[in-house]
Amino acid sequence: MSRNLRELEQTIGYKFNNREFLTRAMTHSSYANEHRLGKEACNERLEFLGDAVLELVSSDFLYHKFPDMPEGNLTKTRASMVCEPTLAYCAEDIHLGEYLLLGKGEESTGGRGRASVVSDAMEALIGGIYLDGGFANAKEFILRFIMNDMEHKQLFYDSKTILQEIVQGQTEEPLTYELLKEEGPDHNKLFESRALIGGQEVGRGQGRTKKGAEQLAAYHGILKLKNMEEKGRP
Repeated sequence: MSRNLRELEQTIGYKFNNREFLTRAMTHSSYANEHRLGKEACNERLEFLGDAVLELVSSDFLYHKFPDMPEGNLTKTRASMVCEPTLAYCAEDIHLGEYLLLGKGEESTGGRGRASVVSDAMEALIGGIYLDGGFANAKEFILRFIMNDMEHKQLFYDSKTILQEIVQGQTEEPLTYELLKEEGPDHNKLFESRALIGGQEVGRGQGRTKKGAEQLAAYHGILKLKNMEEKGRP
């Protein structure tokens, strides 16, 4: 059962003039199909629109924030900020999955926590804000909830590569990942993994996929190593 959408408005600091846009943004195709509402009632068209708005705002933001960054690096940085895992990570901050209208099948198979579902809903929400309140309001939402805390989000996106580079620069010990446990039915697994340097654990993470769990374990490992390095400085 989804939560009251008025709570979501309070969380994001935007009140819809036409709440139909918000309802549609939170309506997954499985719910629309199950209730025979028609394809136009689900969030797929809003997702299409929101994706375009997000690309423009993120491109404009990075272009002005990094005036000396070459085009290739701008493209890579934008990709890291608006990719599915990062959007899902942003969606968690506003508990977006809890507000989705899902069909019974999608609900029972863990749709509220699925990265593809919540990242699509995040883009649909942007599209809804854009249609309801214009570009300025959509831009404000994107800057506040997606283009914020860039350093940590880029670390999260590239965590396995970054941790590998750190380890190679500090030791000859191998970096490995160990699956600690997996829980739940096949359609709704939760994995927990840890990152190890040699035999020493440096970070743990949970995710809906093994790769996602390893990514989070690597991210926590990076934060731990950086913290140890800072404490070791004179």
